[in-house]
Amino acid sequence: MNDTQTLIATLQSAPQLIIGLVREMPPHTLKRRPSPTEWSVHEHACHLSTADTAYLLRLDLILSDPAPYIESLLPSAEEEAGSLLNTDLDEALDLYVRERARLVERLQTLSAEEWQRTAKHEAYSRYSVFIMFRDLLLHEMLHAYLIQELRLKKDWA
Repeated sequence: MNDTQTLIATLQSAPQLIIGLVREMPPHTLKRRPSPTEWSVHEHACHLSTADTAYLLRLDLILSDPAPYIESLLPSAEEEAGSLLNTDLDEALDLYVRERARLVERLQTLSAEEWQRTAKHEAYSRYSVFIMFRDLLLHEMLHAYLIQELRLKKDWA
């Protein structure tokens, strides 16, 4: 995927896919973890709801700093331990939809030059605005896959 318009359109439609997967999950299993160290559907969804804000801050940094440095985004120790289970799922999904609309609106204003702006990244050999938002989409699709896996577990029916 090297086309910004395709990337924007796919990012715009991702919440519909992911929220649909979350809503398919039986309510009694939404917060069920497959193991003590793996997230539930609830946690995956709540995690995704906060990503756009972080990526918009990264975008502002790349566009304003002549030598931007981007640190990896990792779940906190509290999130790994289950703090997202205390988040209201409906509020998180509403936030996800609102923030995605804001992100898409912002991406639609970027020039071709801005899409190619680069930064040093803690873990990646190269990093640009385009790579950053492709990474966001791929990150979401990984979580979508994990949500679907949990939804389709035979022993959870």
